[in-house]
Amino acid sequence: MMPDHFVNELCSLVFENTFNPYSNRCAIYDLANAPAIRSQALLSILEKAAKMEIDSMWIGRDLGYRGGRRTGLALTDDVNIHAHAERWGVPIKRPTRGDTVAERTAAIVWNVLSKIEAPVFLWNVFPLHPHESGTPFSNRSHNSHERRVGKEILYELIHFLRPRRLIAIGNDAAQTACHLVGKRRVVQVRHPSYGGQRQFFAQMRELYASSYRLFVEHKKSEN
Repeated sequence: MMPDHFVNELCSLVFENTFNPYSNRCAIYDLANAPAIRSQALLSILEKAAKMEIDSMWIGRDLGYRGGRRTGLALTDDVNIHAHAERWGVPIKRPTRGDTVAERTAAIVWNVLSKIEAPVFLWNVFPLHPHESGTPFSNRSHNSHERRVGKEILYELIHFLRPRRLIAIGNDAAQTACHLVGKRRVVQVRHPSYGGQRQFFAQMRELYASSYRLFVEHKKSEN
C-alpha cells in the first residue's frame, strides 16, 4: 500500500448521508481548502507511521460531527489537533474557522494519550462521518454497506502499519477487528461515552501501566 494511494482512495468514497472530510467542504465551518488540509495531514501522518514500529492501533466506530468531521483525524477534535500533529512531528493546520469545538470522546482519548509515549495510530471502523438524513451536524452509526467498505480499508491499513496490537474502543470496533485479525490480537475496552469513562481510564491504565507510572513519577518530580 502506498500512503498517497490510500488517501486518494478515501477521497473517492461517496455514500448517502455521509460527509467525507477529505473531499467535502462544509460551507459553514470549513476553510476554503479544508479537504486538501485534512488529506495532507492524514498523508503526512501515514508516511511517518510507515517508518515506525506501531505499538497499537486504537479503533473507534465513526468520525463524529464535533471531531473527525472537522479535523479528518480519528478520535481528534479541534482542541487536540495540534497535539495529534506534535505526536507525529508533522505540521497540521486547523482546517476549520471560528471557535474551536470540543468533542467529549476526543477529550477523554487525548487525556490518556498525553500519558503514553508509545506510537499509537488512531482509526475508525468507518473512516467518514455518517449523519442523519437532512441533519448534517448529527451522528449515526454506519450501516452494513458502509461497514463492509470500512472493513476493507481497515484491513488494508492494519497490514500496512502492522501494529503490535489492536485496541478496540467499544463493541462495534471489537466485532470488526476480531473478524479481521482474530480475537487474540484484539483488546476490547469500554467506550468512554454513556457512563463508560471511568472503566475506559482503568482499562487503559492497566494496558499502559509502565507509561502511566513514568508519567506520574515525572509529574511528581516537577512539583
